[in-house]
Amino acid sequence: MPVESPYPLVSIDHALNTILAHSPLLDEETVPLEEALGRVLCQDVVAAMPVPPFPASAKDGYAIIADDPSPVRKLVGEQTAGRVGDLRVVPGTAVQIMTGAAIPEGADAVVMIEYTSRRDDEVIIEQKVPVGNEIRPVGQDIEQGQKVLDRGTTLGPAEIGLLAAVGLDRAPVYRQPRVALFSTGDELCEPGQPLAPGQIYDSNRFSLAAAVTQSGGIPHTIGVVDDTPQALEQALAEALEVGDVVLTSGGVSMGKLDLLKPLLEAHGRVHFGRVVMKPGKPVTFATVGETPVFALPGFPVSALVSFELFVRPALRHMQGDPAWRRPRLHVKLAHALHHDAHRTEYQRAAIEVREGEFYARTTGYQGSGRLLSMVGAHALLELPPGDDYLPAGATVTAILLQPIGTL
Repeated sequence: MPVESPYPLVSIDHALNTILAHSPLLDEETVPLEEALGRVLCQDVVAAMPVPPFPASAKDGYAIIADDPSPVRKLVGEQTAGRVGDLRVVPGTAVQIMTGAAIPEGADAVVMIEYTSRRDDEVIIEQKVPVGNEIRPVGQDIEQGQKVLDRGTTLGPAEIGLLAAVGLDRAPVYRQPRVALFSTGDELCEPGQPLAPGQIYDSNRFSLAAAVTQSGGIPHTIGVVDDTPQALEQALAEALEVGDVVLTSGGVSMGKLDLLKPLLEAHGRVHFGRVVMKPGKPVTFATVGETPVFALPGFPVSALVSFELFVRPALRHMQGDPAWRRPRLHVKLAHALHHDAHRTEYQRAAIEVREGEFYARTTGYQGSGRLLSMVGAHALLELPPGDDYLPAGATVTAILLQPIGTL
């Protein structure tokens, strides 16, 4: 008789909704702007001052009175950016001015230097300009009291520059989740060490730590843990001590030494232990106290695909990111392919543009242990159960792993 798993198969949507329900929003903090890249705002940002805060010249030139009929103006001084003197423009005069400098009293226009000529201490205005020409009025860019960024915005270079422009030197953000992670398996060896017979190098810990960092989390790696109850118990205790989230790989299938699920049952609650997907069917989610625990399969591709579908959304959700979903795109298949008829399968693919349409080509053999199938993949093709054959030209959904601009 085949051994039956005690864990029922659950749908991908059920698994994801369960995870999000047990992935609490983290605390708020402020960080220097130099450390704010990729962080998520925990509150709206309202400008306490207008930008620019004074009428400023948009070009290098001369500050003048626009309706002054005299083409020749006497220069009465120079106004540079960052300094405000007691200069005043009256009919028949002009002030040389630099880009960004405050408009001197009396002036109501700036004429670009290209439309003038100099003669000793006089400037000849060769083109008449209207009132307000090349002057940036107070609040042209940002009005005082204007909301400039919404809560939940992920901060990129432009957003960080905007915070600085309204006078902030720190960003109010959600805390980054600390993710404690370890790999399990007697067969695993540390990279850089000689392999003993029957051993392989541990790749999951490094790829998952990188994925955590890319998702905005802070990885805390514990190492490789032996397949014994004592070692796993100790590693889990350490992980729970330091992590907002615990992430493991291996030890969740049906083998004699797959001990993680019983361990999690003993210390917390296993919410699901199998998902109707390929690869990654034995992915497990539990909570120990309030701490989310993700036990991913040991095959490298299964671990990374499970991370993309379940762990990354949780980490982004915990940081207050409303756009935690990867973007999806309809693509055409560049070639026919077979897939699992009973589970949603995620095949790795590169995407190319042909005559304005997106075409996907899988990255070769799609085995769960072939990490090369993830290398160079722009997307995961989401292939629902049903007919196990899709012809070339069929339209499928692609979950983008990279911005479309890199294609």
